[in-house]
Amino acid sequence: MRKLQQGFTLIELVVVITILGILAAFAIPRFASLDANARASAISGLAGSMRSASALAHSLYLAAGNAPSSVTMEGTTVALINGYPTGTAAGITAALQDVSSFTPTYAVGPPTTATYQNNSNLVNTCQVLYTASTAANTAPVITLTSSTAGC
Repeated sequence: MRKLQQGFTLIELVVVITILGILAAFAIPRFASLDANARASAISGLAGSMRSASALAHSLYLAAGNAPSSVTMEGTTVALINGYPTGTAAGITAALQDVSSFTPTYAVGPPTTATYQNNSNLVNTCQVLYTASTAANTAPVITLTSSTAGC
């Protein structure tokens, strides 16, 4: 009568561990750099949101007859300058409504500016700068400074 084999031999276990080690050596560096890519994508998404929010605020300004110094977006009052949100907490931050993942800093102008950095990595190479409009019906300047190496 033959004896049934139970379990794995030592050689089989060593081969499996070696294969797992080789796979881990290639996979870990790829997953390690994903956090920088995620932060760069988040800041890029914020820049897109800024463009949309300022365009929406400008649309409300035009619909109101080019006169108001503020508009209301979803119950939030947004301060305007030249028909676009100002670079303040009452302006672009109010238009964005939720910037909880970012740290804004404001500079008094003219023009007013708002700089947003990702909360998890406060470096100057991973930020978006909103510069308020400087002339009537001239769009604000939104500058994205993002490199995955710096984020």
